[in-house]
Amino acid sequence: MSVKIGISPIAWQNDDLPDLTAGFTMEQALRESVEIGYTGVERGQRMPHDTEGLRAYLDAAGIALCGGWCSGNSLNNDFATERDAIRQQVEQFVALGSPCIVYAECSNTVQGQIGTPVNNRPKLSRDDVRSFGKKISELAKWTADQGMPMSYHHHMGSIIEAEADVDALMEGSTPDLNLCFDTGHLLFGGGDVMATLNRWGDRVQHVHFKDIRPEIVKDVRANNRSFLDAVIAGAFTVPGDGCIDFQAVANHLKKMDYHGWIVVEAEQDPAKANPYDYSKKGYQHIVSVCGTAGLAING
Repeated sequence: MSVKIGISPIAWQNDDLPDLTAGFTMEQALRESVEIGYTGVERGQRMPHDTEGLRAYLDAAGIALCGGWCSGNSLNNDFATERDAIRQQVEQFVALGSPCIVYAECSNTVQGQIGTPVNNRPKLSRDDVRSFGKKISELAKWTADQGMPMSYHHHMGSIIEAEADVDALMEGSTPDLNLCFDTGHLLFGGGDVMATLNRWGDRVQHVHFKDIRPEIVKDVRANNRSFLDAVIAGAFTVPGDGCIDFQAVANHLKKMDYHGWIVVEAEQDPAKANPYDYSKKGYQHIVSVCGTAGLAING
């Protein structure tokens, strides 16, 4: 079995902080990603939104669609309303051969609020998270029945951030709901990367390789800064440039016979971290750790 290496275009085109990346284009992001060696890209908001337009756009760049963010509103919506809200994306991703949609509850998240400390994120009790997991399992079963798996992205500033949140979500949901395992968000949230991967490896369907700079994360927490403040300050970086042991992660992915996408997602200030240079550094680190782990790379 083999893995594929993809990237989010967020280093070149940050949807939440467009002024930060105003000097770059999506076309540049795709061109440079392919030049580095990435074979897939997650959908960005500055790509065409219609299916055939997006297909042509990606085909012209010579890169596949390897997922994309889906903003959930399941805390407020009933099943039918939420199903109809995400139907177009599900149908589009099926048509374009995406491996999954990357779903996260965003109805009350603070991740996009630059004036709100990430420490003030909404929290649910363990039982409430389990109930939430049960509720969105119905949605995940529906997307899977359409031919599109749902991978839940635990994310800073949201109700599923900490390791305990991930545990409760997985405990309360059915196997229809997969996990998008994000190393950087998990560690930023105070979680144990390897313990969580070991515990829920059988539910992992999509992987984000994201590193952190722990001294910046510590400052963000200590001084009540927002998630977007953290991004601007450089809390995140590419694999191999921070503190996470990606060799250990790759070794475990090999052990569990993972054969999906490994996606670099590392939003930074491009004035401090050139997107091409850092994305290349991340790619080379993934190739290295996969090689050592015996994980074959497709493409």
